[in-house]
Amino acid sequence: MNFKEKELIIFDFDGTLINSIPDLTLAINKMLAYYNYSPLTIEQVTPFIGNGAKPLVRRSLEHSIQNKELSETLLEEAFDIYLSAYKEVTCIDTFMYPGVLETLNYLDEKGYKMAICTNKPFDFIQPILDKLEIRKFFKNWIGEDSLSEKKPSALPLIHLIKENNTSIEKTIMVGDSKNDILAAQNADMQSIGVSYGYNYNENIADYNPTIVVDSFADLQELF
Repeated sequence: MNFKEKELIIFDFDGTLINSIPDLTLAINKMLAYYNYSPLTIEQVTPFIGNGAKPLVRRSLEHSIQNKELSETLLEEAFDIYLSAYKEVTCIDTFMYPGVLETLNYLDEKGYKMAICTNKPFDFIQPILDKLEIRKFFKNWIGEDSLSEKKPSALPLIHLIKENNTSIEKTIMVGDSKNDILAAQNADMQSIGVSYGYNYNENIADYNPTIVVDSFADLQELF
């Protein structure tokens, strides 16, 4: 199987192109410290990631307060504290997965358009792209707060297709999470699941992407 006829490749960000868990964990722990809660480990935070920033904060707080009820007032306050903390540590220990830079270069040289669709807040995307020096590869990107709906809705993918003047048939989604695969399925689009990401400690193959790869560099054999 290959996807050489595609024009646009839409990538998820966290868990696919980059591993930002160290910095997300640092920001979460800054938030928890404000309330005198114990810090969480990277292993504890990892399955909380995927649906966006506020669900990450909610899950972290629920884990910390255990049987106490989490009020919306507390969640909103904690969310603001988290965003401020993450703004300070956005790309300290965040890193690209093996093979990402080389493969982005390969795909760029082949002439593919590339975009990012992430459930990370929009304002954090470009600083990371700039710090890792990979912004030049992407035509555009959208975050969880860019549109009225986020993944697994098809809306973000359809938006990027229109922005890049192509079609569903000529586009493919690449991601590590069920949200990526479900969004592609909701858009009637082919998808590639990467097995090394976060995905709530679930097997990405269980969500039936078109194909599963174990390394980002494997994409070079498909395009």
